[in-house]
Amino acid sequence: METTTLDAPASASRDLVLTRLLKAPRAAVWRCWTEPELLKQWFAPKPWTTPEVSVDLRPGGASRFVMRSPEAEDFPNAGVYLEVVPERRLVFTDAYTAGWAPAEKPFFTAVIDLADEAGGTRYTATARHWTDAARDEHAKMGFHEGWGQCADQLEALARSL
Repeated sequence: METTTLDAPASASRDLVLTRLLKAPRAAVWRCWTEPELLKQWFAPKPWTTPEVSVDLRPGGASRFVMRSPEAEDFPNAGVYLEVVPERRLVFTDAYTAGWAPAEKPFFTAVIDLADEAGGTRYTATARHWTDAARDEHAKMGFHEGWGQCADQLEALARSL
């Protein structure tokens, strides 16, 4: 298969990337990323949960996710969508909150790319960080393990739809 490589942005060294071939249709994976009731089912690595999700799925629309630890401690995450290309690409950031209000401490921008491949979906999740320190912090928090477990949960849910 022929691939096209675009020049990496200057920030590529601050990216953490997870890519998987999910055995689920792209439309179902998209639904899991964009429908609050589905997001609640897979968005946090178990035994963590995501009890609250709100989605205004449009560029400039607000998003809010609350992740809950097994000890019942809540971790709210607010941001905005920067790009929404149905069933292909979703970009959101915590650099801003609703109404383009700057966040106190931006951490990263997420780029979710979906493409048909081998009867499933090529899923690429990129976490683009503002600084090397933020990238390193996210890696130490378990980015690959946590986002990998979430990708497994996402795949299982998307296959069930």
